Amino acid sequence: MTKAAIREIDLYMPIKRLLEGQGYMVKGEVGAVDVVGVRDGDEPVIVELKTGFSLSLLHQAIDRQAICDTVYVAVPRGSGRASMTALAGNKSLCRRLGLGLITVRLSDGFVEVHCDPAPYKPRQSKPRRTRLLREFARLVGDPNTGGSTRRNLITAYRQEALVCLRMLAEHGPSKASVVAKATRIGHARRLMADNHYAWFERIGTGVYGLGPKGIEATVAYAAEIENLISNRVDYPIIAAESTA
Repeated sequence: MTKAAIREIDLYMPIKRLLEGQGYMVKGEVGAVDVVGVRDGDEPVIVELKTGFSLSLLHQAIDRQAICDTVYVAVPRGSGRASMTALAGNKSLCRRLGLGLITVRLSDGFVEVHCDPAPYKPRQSKPRRTRLLREFARLVGDPNTGGSTRRNLITAYRQEALVCLRMLAEHGPSKASVVAKATRIGHARRLMADNHYAWFERIGTGVYGLGPKGIEATVAYAAEIENLISNRVDYPIIAAESTA
């Protein structure tokens, strides 16, 4: 069955059989509700049918929560990696909204319940929060506009690399320990050795200077460097020690 041929009514019988197998009496199109299941001693079950996920489907399902807590959304089950990725995201969204999620494989009527309606309690990640706040604290000023593309964002790591870049541009090749002391970037040696931006060159044992891309970066990031230095109150401008 092609996507263009899929209809909401194609989902009805598989859902009806699923609920009837659990002891529910099932009826379709009851008032404004697509599917209603009733079983003695339990609150009713509501299922909203759609040929695909949409805000309209979620709005309808949330509205049905004013009737009862047991509300599901049911959609056709897709195939392929993209479909599975979308399903995982929609499952997470349904859980956050307190909705159940059902998919129907239209080729054979196979029905799978991916999650049941339940109150949502978010599980917060302390490590992720710590990383976020650490990055916030390390960022000097507010170099990025919220909502910008992720490409070429100024991160705290890039700012630290720019500070090291500026010192080497002013004082020439320097010992890593001197760069670390002058910039107050304790991991300056590792930063220059890792050389993620290809800005630095190892001149000798523990001594680093600028490579061709580093020289280009002093021009490309000149405005950002000056803004960074002027806003970084803990960066003393001191003369570099001799590399000899």
